[in-house]
Amino acid sequence: MRLVLTLAWATLFTGAAQAAPLTFEAALKLADHTAPSLQATGADITAARSSAIAAGRLPDPRLAVGLGNFPISGPPAGTFNGDSMTMATVGVTQDVPNAAKRRADRERAAADIGAAENAQAVESRNVRLNTALAWIDLYYAKKRLAALDEVDKALAPLRSSAPSQLASGSARPSQTLEPEQLTAALGDRRADMVAAVGKARAELVRWTGEATADVTGDLPSYSIDPARLRANLDAHPSLQTYEAMGRQADADVALAKADKRPDWSWDLTYQRRDPMYGDMVSVGAAVSLPLFGRTRQDPVIAARASTATRVRYEREAARRGLAASLEADLADHAMHHDRLIRARTTLEPLAARRADLETASYAAGTAGLSEVLGAFLALAETKIDLLDREADVQRDVVRIVLTYESDAP
Repeated sequence: MRLVLTLAWATLFTGAAQAAPLTFEAALKLADHTAPSLQATGADITAARSSAIAAGRLPDPRLAVGLGNFPISGPPAGTFNGDSMTMATVGVTQDVPNAAKRRADRERAAADIGAAENAQAVESRNVRLNTALAWIDLYYAKKRLAALDEVDKALAPLRSSAPSQLASGSARPSQTLEPEQLTAALGDRRADMVAAVGKARAELVRWTGEATADVTGDLPSYSIDPARLRANLDAHPSLQTYEAMGRQADADVALAKADKRPDWSWDLTYQRRDPMYGDMVSVGAAVSLPLFGRTRQDPVIAARASTATRVRYEREAARRGLAASLEADLADHAMHHDRLIRARTTLEPLAARRADLETASYAAGTAGLSEVLGAFLALAETKIDLLDREADVQRDVVRIVLTYESDAP
């Protein structure tokens, strides 16, 4: 009973711990441990390492049994002891590929392991990047929704004052409809933001596997060093993928060249005859003769060499594309940062000042309700736009760091 209670408590505690909101780092760690795509690449690594155990080893020997020299005509026809050459045979044959071929086979197996490990590194970055962006999106989606609710709360006293304005004659009847129109517009805006929260949460659930995923804590404090990013670009896992493919292609070239070297085999046969004649043993060896390399091995070698050359050209194309993507992302980040500073220092203060002035004018009787409502709606849009610009900057930072840093966390 004590064991059952302990297990039940542990299960409840684990479930409660998993259901708690996730900090940024906790989300990344959870994704690292639960992402099915990473588990799939881990299985590829295990498979490559298992296959490498057999690489370069001798093939299995062959067992042969038979009946030799059995007479079918003449006086001893149909008998096993009428002819001295009639015998039952059992033998073993072992093929021995040349050493260069076995060495190239081991090199190819090692290259396959490296390719599988690099594929996991690339997928790990992809998982961490998508998890980080999902966390950022949910964080700002909730902030936008909260900002809209604050503005809606601030507008409540103004909406309630519309009937009194109509009764006092300071507002036309049509103007009393403006608060309801504003409320409907804010309701539509809020519905959009609620949907954005749901979408961002679904994306975070996708990458973390946590069914009740939510965000908590502070934003990541990453910093961008363009010079270091450019200097370390060659160490990027996507380029290392081509290095692994190059090693595989080189191993294939070595295997093709090894086919120009002779392989050999040996066999040992025991021959059982009638006791009056005695038994015999035969030993033999065979060697392959790659005499026609011009039309057999050489074309294959040329094809494998062309494949290796193609991989190197593809790597250079990928490096140029990666460098261009880095510069484009840095340019976008600079632009988004400039827009954020302008919104913080100019646009939001002006919108807040306008709302304050319209409210004061409304209180003094020199402005109508429509002007005040318009000013507050503009302030709400400015606040949401500011959060959009903050989100763009944070997404840029996360994308650049987790995509291009050689030692990305």
